[in-house]
Amino acid sequence: MAGPEKTGATQDMRVPPVWGNVPQRNKNFTGREELLAALREGIASQVTAVVPQPHALHGLGGVGKTLTAVEYIYRYRHTYDVVWWIPSDQPFMVKTALADLAPHLGLPPAAVSGIEDAAREVLDALRRGEPYDKWLLVFDNADQPEDLLDSIPRDSGHVLITSRNHRWESLFDAVPVDVFRREESVEFLTKRVRGAISPEDAARLAEQLGDLPLALEQAGALLFERGMSASEYLEQLADRTSQLLSQGRPAEYPVPMTAAWSVSVANLSESLPEAVDLLRICAFFGSEPIPREAIGKAPPGLRPEVAGLISDPIRLGRAVGELGRYALARLDIPGRTIQVHRLVQKLVQDELSPEEQEQIQHEVHLLLAAYNAGDPDDDTSWPKYGDLLGHLAPAKVSDCPTREVRAFAIRMLRYLFSSGDYHSAQTLADDFIERWSAESGSQHRDVIEVQLAQTNTLRELGNYEEASTLNAEILTASEKVLGSDHDVTLLALRGSAADLRAAGDFRAALDRDREALRRYEDKYGPEDAGTLRAVNNLAIDYGLISDYGRARELHHRSFMGWKQQESRTVMASMLNALNGLARAVRLAGDYSEACDLGDDAYAIGLDALGAEHNWTLRTGKDLSIALRRYGELERAEELAVQVQDRCTRLFGLDSPDTLAAAMCLSNLWRTVGRLDEATGLVADSAARYTKVFSADHPYSLACLSNLAVLRRVQGNPQEARKLNERALAGLDAKLGRDHHYSLTVAVNLASDLAALGEIDAACRLGEGTLRRLHRLFGDDHPLTLTGAANLSADLTAAGQTERGGELIEQARAGYQRTMGLNHPDAQVFLEGRHLDADFDPPPI
Repeated sequence: MAGPEKTGATQDMRVPPVWGNVPQRNKNFTGREELLAALREGIASQVTAVVPQPHALHGLGGVGKTLTAVEYIYRYRHTYDVVWWIPSDQPFMVKTALADLAPHLGLPPAAVSGIEDAAREVLDALRRGEPYDKWLLVFDNADQPEDLLDSIPRDSGHVLITSRNHRWESLFDAVPVDVFRREESVEFLTKRVRGAISPEDAARLAEQLGDLPLALEQAGALLFERGMSASEYLEQLADRTSQLLSQGRPAEYPVPMTAAWSVSVANLSESLPEAVDLLRICAFFGSEPIPREAIGKAPPGLRPEVAGLISDPIRLGRAVGELGRYALARLDIPGRTIQVHRLVQKLVQDELSPEEQEQIQHEVHLLLAAYNAGDPDDDTSWPKYGDLLGHLAPAKVSDCPTREVRAFAIRMLRYLFSSGDYHSAQTLADDFIERWSAESGSQHRDVIEVQLAQTNTLRELGNYEEASTLNAEILTASEKVLGSDHDVTLLALRGSAADLRAAGDFRAALDRDREALRRYEDKYGPEDAGTLRAVNNLAIDYGLISDYGRARELHHRSFMGWKQQESRTVMASMLNALNGLARAVRLAGDYSEACDLGDDAYAIGLDALGAEHNWTLRTGKDLSIALRRYGELERAEELAVQVQDRCTRLFGLDSPDTLAAAMCLSNLWRTVGRLDEATGLVADSAARYTKVFSADHPYSLACLSNLAVLRRVQGNPQEARKLNERALAGLDAKLGRDHHYSLTVAVNLASDLAALGEIDAACRLGEGTLRRLHRLFGDDHPLTLTGAANLSADLTAAGQTERGGELIEQARAGYQRTMGLNHPDAQVFLEGRHLDADFDPPPI
């Protein structure tokens, strides 16, 4: 994209439709005209890195890379439709910043699709140039290229990167930033002190400060605020420089910068000593903006002088103002943040003794822990948690053994998980576990709690075996350390049931969830949120052992409990329960009611969570299944295609949700005659199921029967028979014959035998299967009717017309009572053809 240059003041002032997180413009910005021109010319290559000259500054920075990027934005903002600023010194913050852009591009917000998926969608939209192709992303203070390359979009728009790392020069066009030229330094100081300095004095000052912009900013601020002459400042600067050189300190930072900072702090100490206390506090946060609310409440444990300052809004406001006036901090008044340059932070820290550093760092930990960001599971709280994310690592929160601070760290972990940033949650959990185990032992309650959160992340990432192993260790340790009715123990107990479901041991999962529900009810009563989640999990277990009546009762109980607590924070749980109810009703054979409940659930999901939330997608998939079984094939196909496409795009091909959506779509395509497409999809998904779960998992085995049906209807009953015999043997061993999945495969295997001409064998298998179906589901369940219809055809073909005729009448009456004789299944039966039974895997 090559946008037009400035054509007038009005156009220059135009703010792009999408404008996010851009720092305020520095009204004293000076010079850099050649640099800005080079930047404008170079950015036509789409990606440009702004790096310091190799000789410009050894150490942390201060040459003005960020300010130059900000100035570029304001000068050329009229040429863009999107300008988005992305703090990049901590890689995991990049995804959060990208995800925040999603709703501005017409995409689902992170609250709907999760941070990782929202960020991925943003990058895709920017690459396509939809809805905007004139965009600018600024990655500020990037470090290692490999941490960010996957987050840099190409093909349209512009990317600007500021970094101290020269490795970027080998990857993209680079515009090096040096210190000011002398005439720029003089112009800057003259502007900064509003003319109260001669060009000669400004030049002398610039000489002593090495033309370093950050040092000049602080010197200019001090001259202006204190009314200090250049000679007086130079005298103080000489004294400070001499002290620094005599101390023989390592040249990690340029001496002029250190001396200038030292002069500013000394004068600040004279004018308002408690502002220095505030500066020291800010030095141990991250270099990202600090929310004023995070330093607005004094928790126990602070030094009295700090507690007094923070507790008094007037004194605190005065101290904040002084830091801004002395250019020791950047204040964002509308955004209510305070930001200290990382170089200043490091200089402040190094002036303190190890004991003072430890004390102040701990005070920052306490301030963060006291900040009430809200419920991390509530998406309305996520922006506040996102504001704190950049301070976790710099403040070394994971090093703190204090319970309140660790509880805050765990809330941050929950925020990352709830917002869908699973990989960052995993990284953070690994760090907490390593440090806290070393400090407190592997069986400390805080370690156990983080490990428990980690198991949920592992399951979402599809690492079921690792999650199961870890959860088993947690459950043992938690019962020993915390007791059998502690919250962590109860959560681990519920987690162990989920692991058993993932392993295919549905009966054991049922027993585990029964015990979990008993403990929740004993401790919290029937209406507690934890109890309702335990009820819903138990309903899932009953559904997985084919007891759909009990599953329906429990899902209904869970739904009504959530509905009574109706609020934004429980909408996802309420949707989960209602969709579970719709699924249980469908599996019990009432397709009409399942469609009604599913429509209600899907509407809730779309309204409260959005079309791309994973629970909305699960609901859409289940609704599509119900519609297909009810006979509304056109709508069912439309929904199945949408869900499968979104799941694939959002979660990847190996996600359990994607696999279930693929099975749903393949069954639909088989029903409408798109056999080749259905076969390709189900064959691929069946192979992936064995990788995600195991070859002998009930879902992997039952999916083989879906493939077998397609093999038979495509003219290969022998291959179908082999697949069904393999599936049935595995399901018999895993679940027993009297299970919905096993009986589904048995019905299909009988059809294979009939197609191969083995009518007597088909009749024997069909008779035994029908008896079991009557016992399990009754006379009118759709699978019972399928078994009766198919057996009637086989008996008639075998010459047993009397028994065949009885079954024909029974099946006809059953279809008349339930779905009606115009239903597609009834029509197949009336034509004397075999009906196919298929499998759709429920969520685990």
